[in-house]
Amino acid sequence: MAKTITSDNFEQEVLQAQKPILLDFWATWCGPCMRQGPIVEELAQEGYNVGKIDVDQEPGLAQQFKIMSIPTLLIFKDGKEVQRLIGLTPKDTLKKLLED
Repeated sequence: MAKTITSDNFEQEVLQAQKPILLDFWATWCGPCMRQGPIVEELAQEGYNVGKIDVDQEPGLAQQFKIMSIPTLLIFKDGKEVQRLIGLTPKDTLKKLLED
């Protein structure tokens, strides 16, 4: 199951993560987010480091990372954003980026 990322656990779960982490910025009212969600959950079940950030619950994080549309997927490695994907993204694309 994907981790729920909040401003309280962001530093520990993302910035201090030992392996790359995929962050899914989403909202319950977003149709494309509802289609991206199961893909993100599958990656989590396969052992990838995955977190979800509800933009309605965490507006500060959404603002900090200048999230203008959702779903937006960010990949962090060594505490830094290395990739940003906007819109529905296929599972194979995400796996490749997490493994590189």
